[in-house]
Amino acid sequence: MTEPLYPEPLAMDPTWTAETVAVQAGRPARAPGAPVNAPITLSSTYLHDAALEYGRDGNAGWGAFEAALGVLDGGRAVSFGTGLAAATAIADLVPTGGTVVLSTVTYYGVRNIFERMQARGRLHVRMAPADDTAAVLAAADGADLVWVESIANPLMVVADVPAIATGARALGAITVVDATFATPLRQRPLALGADITLHSATKFIGGHSDLLMGAAVCRSDAHAAALVAFRHDHGSIPGALEAFLALRGLRTLAVRVDRSEASAAELARRLAPHPHVARVNYPGLPGDPQHERASRVLPDGAGPMLSFEVAGTVEQTDAFLARLRLLAHATSLGGVESLIERRARYAGDAAVVGPTLCRVSVGLENVEDLWADLDGALRATLG
Repeated sequence: MTEPLYPEPLAMDPTWTAETVAVQAGRPARAPGAPVNAPITLSSTYLHDAALEYGRDGNAGWGAFEAALGVLDGGRAVSFGTGLAAATAIADLVPTGGTVVLSTVTYYGVRNIFERMQARGRLHVRMAPADDTAAVLAAADGADLVWVESIANPLMVVADVPAIATGARALGAITVVDATFATPLRQRPLALGADITLHSATKFIGGHSDLLMGAAVCRSDAHAAALVAFRHDHGSIPGALEAFLALRGLRTLAVRVDRSEASAAELARRLAPHPHVARVNYPGLPGDPQHERASRVLPDGAGPMLSFEVAGTVEQTDAFLARLRLLAHATSLGGVESLIERRARYAGDAAVVGPTLCRVSVGLENVEDLWADLDGALRATLG
């Protein structure tokens, strides 16, 4: 099935920066009377004798979003109904009986996909710590796919994407990088040698906690075509409104990430010596064990996510979270509002994180207000 392209997109200037591309890519070509924004197309059925005949074949709104993200990330983007739908499609690229290398710190939803496939005898899974490049490549010998996160959820482990991608390719494996935390503005994995970049567009790309959507950006047309076919046959398509909202969110990605990252760095700096904090995980801190690698593979910044361990019991940590007035105790991340949660409450993360570890998605609130909320709740709970 032919994937229809978004007609006549606005041409991009190769000298434009990523911040400008995020604002301009995917817009309709300029012509008298043309809309400035790609419109929402609400139709499930189209007239015959064209590439687009049915709603699962494509949508002009998806095309606009995919055109924008593809230019920004340097490949061909394929959008999905959720990030996990995109991950499932990528997993289907592994041949039956093949082998996948996963980081020991990987989003638990992705681990669940591969563990279920392994339990059914569909493939084999090998685990390796993403920040130990030698261990990842040793596990990649004879493997088909290596999966890492640019900044791993929720311990903020940083993978050496260029070294892993180069080594995996030499061993005959493809490399997939989940860049949800980094966004295309902090890392472009395809430019570092990866084969596919995954984004949960629900998070920073959408940016307002009001949509579910995912995307994979592929280096090769063959991988992109395989993902399009999977999306069509499994019905894992995004909605027209969701595509419109994700593209609208992409327009403000640069200003949101810059502001949130600045606040995250300041909060991490203040939390590190706090008497009621046992450990802070933020690659932007000079003392963080991931800092040297982050400064090489994430030279534009460490992003707006951090995590820290409360120096107390689980009960005290839950009481601290209950006292917060500004930071919302909720899952997900990447919105304009700051969110925090104790990740060990999920069985999938309890095996890899400490029981008092709290993950923070820093939003756009004033950093002093955020600090007053965190510091006040910690001191009120732990003395």
